[in-house]
Amino acid sequence: MYSYWQVHKEDRVAVVTISRPPANALSQAALTELAALLDDLERDGQVKAIVLTGEGRFFIAGADIKEFTQLVPADAQAMAKAGQQLFDRLETFPKPIIAAINGACLGGGLELAMACHIRLAAPEAKLGLPELNLGLIPGYGGTQRLPRLVGRGKATQMILTSEMIDGEEALRIGLVEAVHPLDQLLDEAKKLAAAIAQKSAVALRLALQSVHAGTVLGKADGMQREAELFAEAFASEDVKEGVAAFLEKRKPQFADR
Repeated sequence: MYSYWQVHKEDRVAVVTISRPPANALSQAALTELAALLDDLERDGQVKAIVLTGEGRFFIAGADIKEFTQLVPADAQAMAKAGQQLFDRLETFPKPIIAAINGACLGGGLELAMACHIRLAAPEAKLGLPELNLGLIPGYGGTQRLPRLVGRGKATQMILTSEMIDGEEALRIGLVEAVHPLDQLLDEAKKLAAAIAQKSAVALRLALQSVHAGTVLGKADGMQREAELFAEAFASEDVKEGVAAFLEKRKPQFADR
């Protein structure tokens, strides 16, 4: 169905793998397909969590630089805005997305990973924003998301020097949440996604909305939004089931509504 993305569904988890040899570079066609794939996954009531990874030795090595050769400034701005909108969609997606960073995660690849809700990495993975080596700057949100994750100083250093770091360093600075051996990485990501998929889909959506609100709003507005979403949860069937299951000391059977 897709030329550049493979989808495998199991236990309410969709494993999405970019397959674009040799380096899984993000062409405009691959990004267009990703947008359509997100539409499909959002509509799929059997999918409650997503793992995103890369085929082979690469996660995503960046944008397809060959597509830059004929760009004029107006085209470049349109490309950046389209990429930003797509990655904003990832960041605000109503189902949790876990990036399993199995190899080189550079440029647009890191920008995509930073838009995911949770990031896991192999120790040998290489992460960085090397755009300045091309006389460019990150254009898909890298200058905005990296400082929010690792702090302004470290982000500025990484961007200005085109520094690449491994998975262990990414964990140390807070760019990823966990590091797992490469041969265990995908299984660990799937295990985490499966555990999350046991929760109410309604509660997952509301929690993601609330966390995102806290990153874009001031504290007072974020707290207000949390209270509104907390109230919205009480309109669901799942909260009644969850409370009853707790009081009856049994596992809840959520209907996801």
